[in-house]
Amino acid sequence: MGLALNGSRVGWNQTQHCKLLEGLVPDQLQLCRRNLELMPSIVQAAQETKSVCQKTFSDMRWNCSSIRLAPAFGPDLSKGTRESAFVYALAAATVSHSIAQACASGELPICSCGSFPAEVPGPDFKWGGCGDNLRYGLQMGSAFADGSMKSSRSGTQATRLMHLHNSAVGRQVLMDSLETKCKCHGMSGSCSVKTCWKGLLDVGEIAADLKAKYLAATKVTHRYVGTRKQLVPRELDIRPVQETELVYLVSSPDYCTKNPQLGSLGTQDRQCNKTSVSSDSCNLMCCGRGYNAYTEIVVERCHCKYHWCCYVTCKKCERTVERYVCK
Repeated sequence: MGLALNGSRVGWNQTQHCKLLEGLVPDQLQLCRRNLELMPSIVQAAQETKSVCQKTFSDMRWNCSSIRLAPAFGPDLSKGTRESAFVYALAAATVSHSIAQACASGELPICSCGSFPAEVPGPDFKWGGCGDNLRYGLQMGSAFADGSMKSSRSGTQATRLMHLHNSAVGRQVLMDSLETKCKCHGMSGSCSVKTCWKGLLDVGEIAADLKAKYLAATKVTHRYVGTRKQLVPRELDIRPVQETELVYLVSSPDYCTKNPQLGSLGTQDRQCNKTSVSSDSCNLMCCGRGYNAYTEIVVERCHCKYHWCCYVTCKKCERTVERYVCK
């Protein structure tokens, strides 16, 4: 995810540009040199992972703000925590998503639209259009995302197994998000005929599914099962780790107070919702410390009118909004 910053400054027309990127392991460097045309999509995926993660967790004590430090992660994302499980899963899904859609949009000369589904179309539609090329996205996305796990720089064997597992979970959520999308044809939009294709959901919706898995993640330990070491649930030894669940090795702090050694930024001065009963409520967000209220004047467009042809004029209106921040 360090590509989000320095990758956007690169022209991507020469193989030596790959050396300018911080944090790439040998396998990723090799993929970069052999597939330069993929790198803008991979950089875009890194940027989207950062923004979507922060948006998805904006209502939680841990709000993913530390992802901006990538590739120099703090303890919250480098020690096999529940939070790192989410981030690796989201990053794996997003890079495959970005490549799959770049194929369909024509941005990548080495791939094209996804193949037509094997299922027989219904009586009211036919397969057509240009679907997202999920197969190619998964192939190249997994090669890049999992490439870093072959390096000892990625931590212990247990940590690498954890990241590989969670990356696979992210890609499975991506695969499950493939849905049928259609466009209507016919006189005056009658939709007598529909052309349909397979397209992926937005990354934000995929992140929401992964957040639910984050909240239900399973703590695991790395130990021998038979003749080889595997990840097994720490508390539920009676069953193996499920392929659909996120796993983590290290318990997280409550993120209430600032503690750099634990990767906690604390929630002091975080905005909270006085009327909510969810994680963004002032009671939960502020960890019982209380909150301060202040008023803010917001200027926004109002009384907008459309003029023929073709422009809109608006007035500016002010309103006073009450905000709450944690003590």
